[in-house]
Amino acid sequence: MKSLPLLIATLFLPLTVLADDWLPEAGFVSLFNGKDLTGWHYQDEPASILDGKTEATDGRYSARDGIFTVHPHDPARGPRLRQLWTVQQFPHDFILRLEFRAAYNADSGIFLRKPQLQCRDYLVAGPYKTLKKYKAQDWNEIEVVVKGNLAHCTCNGELLEEAFKLPDNGPIGLEADRDQVEYRHIRIQE
Repeated sequence: MKSLPLLIATLFLPLTVLADDWLPEAGFVSLFNGKDLTGWHYQDEPASILDGKTEATDGRYSARDGIFTVHPHDPARGPRLRQLWTVQQFPHDFILRLEFRAAYNADSGIFLRKPQLQCRDYLVAGPYKTLKKYKAQDWNEIEVVVKGNLAHCTCNGELLEEAFKLPDNGPIGLEADRDQVEYRHIRIQE
């Protein structure tokens, strides 16, 4: 029985190592360093205000152990709807890939040069309630392929949007709306 704690610790070790050792695929650049909110900001705050910080100024977003978390709303800390944006703009064609895990009925979003692609607990909160490969309260992958002003968007390989209209330029953003949504492995290839 003395070896049970060691066995349990050993079982969880590979998960920690994998989170720390993750690297984007060749040609992709990470938009999230896995440890803090460097490169992200609220549009009404200076671009570098979150550099090196693990929590946004109002606590709605945090970064820790490879996870970018959108926290539930606390009325005492600020408005319900918040958007955190990359400092970087994306005027060229790109492929964006990220993984997300939404709590039951959670509601978030991914902004693509400003327009929002819903990122939620899809089977409960919609709008994509007929997805067959969506894994409730588990990790799912979004891929967005932008060519010109149109984005082809999928979740776990299933179509979300065929030709989502975008402006010529803009940042990538994440929305805080309802309940908790976690993101990881946020990467882009221009």
